[in-house]
Amino acid sequence: MINVTRTYLPDRSKLDKYIDEIYSSGWVTNNGQLVKKLTARLEKYLDVKNLLLVSNGTLALQIAYKVLGIDRQVITTPFSFVATTSTLVWEGLEPIFADIDPETFCMDPSKIEGSITPETTAIVPVHVFGNACDVEKIEYIAQKYGLKTIYDGAHAFGVRYKDRSLLSYGDATTLSFHATKLFHTIEGGAIIFKNKKDLERAKLMINFGIDGPDSIIELGINAKMNEFEAAMGLCILDEIDTIFKKRSEIWNYYQDSLKDHVQFQKRNFQCTNNYSYFPILFESEKRLIEAKYAMNAANINPRRYFYPSLDTLGYIQTQVIHTVSQDIASRIMCLPIYPGLLTNEVEKIVKTLICEQNYSFASYSHVVNL
Repeated sequence: MINVTRTYLPDRSKLDKYIDEIYSSGWVTNNGQLVKKLTARLEKYLDVKNLLLVSNGTLALQIAYKVLGIDRQVITTPFSFVATTSTLVWEGLEPIFADIDPETFCMDPSKIEGSITPETTAIVPVHVFGNACDVEKIEYIAQKYGLKTIYDGAHAFGVRYKDRSLLSYGDATTLSFHATKLFHTIEGGAIIFKNKKDLERAKLMINFGIDGPDSIIELGINAKMNEFEAAMGLCILDEIDTIFKKRSEIWNYYQDSLKDHVQFQKRNFQCTNNYSYFPILFESEKRLIEAKYAMNAANINPRRYFYPSLDTLGYIQTQVIHTVSQDIASRIMCLPIYPGLLTNEVEKIVKTLICEQNYSFASYSHVVNL
């Protein structure tokens, strides 16, 4: 089966060297040398300051909310991975959804101000599939109303906007380093803060609020990254340029081959591409289901991503129908893309999809044996 993604595993001999370091030191967690080394290398590579490694991208969001004092209502997008919304609800916050742009799939800035109430304290946009939000308009609105801005940058590793790291915008940006991501630490994540004082407070929060052997000065939890995860990250960072190159080749082949058959996300032309996902949009949900059926029959497993629209979740209380998000969520699917995807597999994916688009739903016998 050709799955939508496959975890990238680095050169084993390099990983073994880091594992040997861990065994030699006997230090496996609690801000060890490899965590410190990965922090420094990521700050340099990503061109950011005040980066904090944490145990996953979900806790990265939760810690960011706590550090920045977010409460009551938060404006966010209904088109994202569920953690963007579930973390808000988990922290006792009320997500208020602003609908998305039908072409970029990012939060539509024109929908934000109408959603602001006296209870609003923050805006949490998402750089969807690594495509930059309209950060200037969003941050103008945030400053106008005295709101904090926390960007969910789970898809935006390495992306630059106007020759500046996209991850440097807002009061904070969070990252996910889950094993499905193009850069990963098996499990893991990071928070990039605008202000150093927020970074220092977050360091306490991810370690139970402990600031010394006999001192606890902050409410905290355990959200630390361990040394084995940092070792994986260091190895993958060594190979990140190769990862980008291989993903870009697949991404560009899809783009060239499918441009006359499906719709694509409109990319921000001032934003670099990290080739993290390849989403395609069908003319209807029926056509998507037909295409997915054909691809599954050919042992290809794309993913409906993101589906469903988060404003339809059972634990969300909203009376507003977010028409664009629900429409896009019903018609979008991501194709397999990862460095280990073979040329003949990429060609098979394209041929299967084109055959399905050109022939009737009954013609699956033409594609299942490609």
